[in-house]
Amino acid sequence: MTRTVFIVATVLAAWAALPAQAEDVTVGGLKISAPWARATPKGASVGGGYMKISNSGTAPDRLVGGSTDISGSFEVHEMKMDGGVMRMRPVAGGLEIKPGQTVTFDSSGYHVMFIDLKKQLVQGERFKATLEFAKAGKIDVDFAIEGIGAKSGGGDMPGMGGMQMK
Repeated sequence: MTRTVFIVATVLAAWAALPAQAEDVTVGGLKISAPWARATPKGASVGGGYMKISNSGTAPDRLVGGSTDISGSFEVHEMKMDGGVMRMRPVAGGLEIKPGQTVTFDSSGYHVMFIDLKKQLVQGERFKATLEFAKAGKIDVDFAIEGIGAKSGGGDMPGMGGMQMK
């Protein structure tokens, strides 16, 4: 009996220690997977958000913007090499997601910018945002906040040699 209680307690403790991963959201043919943001240092005025958006439908759609209570504005941005210099720019007219396409938002490509942050983004917390699509309309998502140096959502597990939990 004591061994069973120990095993159950160990499994529950390990499960509780796993980072909280944001829920996937599906509306029509669009699926938004694992939205997450990086924690920010105190006083930061901007933050970045990341996710995957898949379109299993038959028509393209376009992410044209969004909103959240944690910032003054929400913009879709792209990092791109321009004349040997990496530049970040808003995506004019929004980002098209074609049928059968998955677009990965990360720090070296497409991402969302939370501009004029109203509060620091703190690792382990969450916040709500609304993504706005040209056809699908407004879709509410929940962003999990990872560490300042995180490279992906789902948490970087310390002591695991950089292994990511998915």
